[in-house]
Amino acid sequence: MKNLALFDLDHTLLPIDSDYEWGEFLVRIGAVDETAFRRRNDEFFAQYQAGVLDPVEYLEFALGTLARFPRAELDGLYARYMAEVIEPAIKPKALALVRQHQEAGDLVAIITATNYHITAPIAARFGVEHHIGAVPEYDAAGNLTGRLLGTPTSGPGKITHMHAWLERLGARFEEFESCHFYSDSHNDLPLLSIVSHPVATNPSAKLAAHAQSQGWPTIHLFND
Repeated sequence: MKNLALFDLDHTLLPIDSDYEWGEFLVRIGAVDETAFRRRNDEFFAQYQAGVLDPVEYLEFALGTLARFPRAELDGLYARYMAEVIEPAIKPKALALVRQHQEAGDLVAIITATNYHITAPIAARFGVEHHIGAVPEYDAAGNLTGRLLGTPTSGPGKITHMHAWLERLGARFEEFESCHFYSDSHNDLPLLSIVSHPVATNPSAKLAAHAQSQGWPTIHLFND
């Protein structure tokens, strides 16, 4: 069985939080009420950084924002967001790290707590076929309803969704000779703690301290 390489997305492969920046983008272009939206967006971001975020509450806030727009309008806004916000944030070192594992023949996946609608185009931009994110509900016309399907892809939920993804591929986690997981966040300690090669990547202070205590390697992709 080939090796496995898993990547968190926000602040790991990207130097920004793609979901938070989507909200800031909507504020900037006047698509949402600036005062009310920014207050809630900032509150949730602070909770995430402190490790006390309720993932379902946040995801349904984020998905509710997406659901405000008919699908055609949303797709147009998101194409602009990719061009104006995501593309300038993509760094050569992050692309090279992903490519290194792909060229080694590893099975590569991005696994993120952010919802799939926001992150799928970003995973595609990194050339990653397999992408695990929180699953939004769509109606029959393809519009988002604002609701979350299943469990969040955060904390221990990343392990649950990883096993389900591998099962769909006809594989089992235990069959891989090695597994790298790159993350910036202490929120990912459940998955970091079960892989053979945890890598603290642009780590938060909490994760950096834990990685040092465990002898895990630390890398920085955005220093230059």
